[in-house]
Amino acid sequence: MSGAGPGPRPGSSTAASDLGAVRLATLIGFTAVLMWATLALLTTFTAGVPPFQLVGMAFLIAFVIGLVWPALQGRPVFGALRQPPVVWLIGVGGLFGFHFFVFTALKLAPPVEASLINYTWPLLIVLFSGLLPGERLRWWHVAGAGMGLGGAALLISNGGSFDLRAEHAAGYAAACASALIWSSYSVVNRRLGNVPTDAVGGFCGATAVLAIACHLAWEETVWPDAVGWLAVLGLGLGPVGLAFFTWDHGVKKGDIQVLGASGYAAPLLSTLLLVAFGQGVLSWPVAVACVAIVGGACLASRDLFRRRPASA
Repeated sequence: MSGAGPGPRPGSSTAASDLGAVRLATLIGFTAVLMWATLALLTTFTAGVPPFQLVGMAFLIAFVIGLVWPALQGRPVFGALRQPPVVWLIGVGGLFGFHFFVFTALKLAPPVEASLINYTWPLLIVLFSGLLPGERLRWWHVAGAGMGLGGAALLISNGGSFDLRAEHAAGYAAACASALIWSSYSVVNRRLGNVPTDAVGGFCGATAVLAIACHLAWEETVWPDAVGWLAVLGLGLGPVGLAFFTWDHGVKKGDIQVLGASGYAAPLLSTLLLVAFGQGVLSWPVAVACVAIVGGACLASRDLFRRRPASA
């Protein structure tokens, strides 16, 4: 009789514990998507504040979170910041590079087309994840992410109206760069499991400095009103702050393919929030997008509930 391998057998308590840990990490990562859904609504309350100034202020708050959280847990405040240069390059390049190219795309191309191209990042995460050790790309991962992309296209275009023009090529290229940067950052981060999530605080601090430098170079300072300051605080605590910490945990320890596909929930939930607060209108594209995005996320999540996850 041949002996069992070194890994836990399916159905064993160890396998069940591993699956539970993956599900929990995936759920924690999904909270980032929920927080990103509030980005558009909170930004409406900061009208007049230039983009890079807003990003700089929000990331400064995120940096403070990165200092306070380990202190409350009894860990060295700056201990996690001692990382090799390549880790800093990946972390800061992912956070700052994504935002830099998103704003560049929105300046050089119409928002509808730029946003749609940028929102290929969830699909790219699913596709790129197939290159990771221990991960297998199946048809339902691609189909689920594809359904999400279709739903996002309906939401962003309000029914499917696009007008790609050659004069906006630089903006389209910037949008492609933003999608590639965020998807690559998320997938490469999977390989940096030994880098603690606390290090994200340092990346946020560096991103804040770079964003403020861009602001001083290209924008005029506009200070928000009282409501605007509350919105800035909300951004720093949520979609431009804590979200990056929970996303880091999720892509390192959760199901990255499920998280990639679930990214399309952000534009859907964002639209529903805008409608709920009187900043948008409920329409047939929203309803169809809801079915496509939710259905796609469920399809892409098939592995998480049907088999033991492969070791990462």
